[in-house]
Amino acid sequence: MAKNILHTIEINMSGFSKGQKRIAHYILENYDKAAFMTASKLGKLVGVSESTVVRFAAELGYDGYPNMQRALQEMIRSRLTSTQRIQAAGDQFSGQNVLTAVVQSDIEKLRLMASRADRGEFEQVVDKIMAAKHIYILGVRSSSFVAGYLHFYMHLLFENVTLVQTSAAGEIFEQLFRIGPDDVIIAISFPRYSQITVNTVKFAQDRGASIIAVTDNELSPVSQMADAALLAPCEMLSFVDSMVAPLSLMNALLIALASRMGTDASKTFAELEDIWNAYGVFGKMDDE
Repeated sequence: MAKNILHTIEINMSGFSKGQKRIAHYILENYDKAAFMTASKLGKLVGVSESTVVRFAAELGYDGYPNMQRALQEMIRSRLTSTQRIQAAGDQFSGQNVLTAVVQSDIEKLRLMASRADRGEFEQVVDKIMAAKHIYILGVRSSSFVAGYLHFYMHLLFENVTLVQTSAAGEIFEQLFRIGPDDVIIAISFPRYSQITVNTVKFAQDRGASIIAVTDNELSPVSQMADAALLAPCEMLSFVDSMVAPLSLMNALLIALASRMGTDASKTFAELEDIWNAYGVFGKMDDE
């Protein structure tokens, strides 16, 4: 329903009450702003009660206004420019303590991810990574930081890990030149979805590699091409993409991989500790 909510509103317009038509017209013309308004604020803006807004969401088939709001957000996230994001954030956080509002939003996304997590899919991803001859990790733009974080720790666990650098499109294919059926690529992609990521995943897919998507929903481009997908909501906060939930998901993945490796992971970090201590990597705390 998230994909065609505007179409749903249009085809049901004739059956709406007078108040519901006000809501419908406003959403159709200002969906980028409506997506971040509370039911109360939307109602005041169009001159109807909050309960009318809630009933409007139910009329469209949603289980409550928050679900309709989430559908709007998911639909527009790949469409909004940075300027539109900033304008939407002004509506979203107007009159609120920004620090509290942002933290609470991140907490809600973590709860949402935990409640929707597919444990079977998660285990399938762990299996594919453990069995891979070579592991490639890809992420561009804001997703590159999640990719770098995952690579930092996976490089400590495995010998066969490559972080795909994306400074130039041509270089990506050179780095993936030897990818094949025994390999896996972990493609991290969140709105606004990068065409570079999509093209790279298509290349890896054509070479027979297994595709693992780390993205926000099953309708995203990389999820559509993936053999397995890990989903985490990526909250859109003004011009900033909140990566709290995706990073938490990466933590879970790393811990699951280390647990699956068992004593091998313990031996690796024991050896690393010896190296760190021998060469004073972290220094020593002076006794006080």
